[in-house]
Amino acid sequence: INTKMVSVWNDEERKIFTDKIPLGRFGEPEEVASAILYLASDEASFITGVVLDVNGGILMA
Repeated sequence: INTKMVSVWNDEERKIFTDKIPLGRFGEPEEVASAILYLASDEASFITGVVLDVNGGILMA
């Protein structure tokens, strides 16, 4: 996720990591927040026992 932690990485370090992400970029904090808001909403009222990986597909690559 594009946070202060990765903001100190140089372009080469960022490219090494983003090359491993199927979507080809870091996720944004707002994208994580959107997933959290959905899970906390009434629209997700029947969802239980699920792990939602907001990771751009890196765990499936």
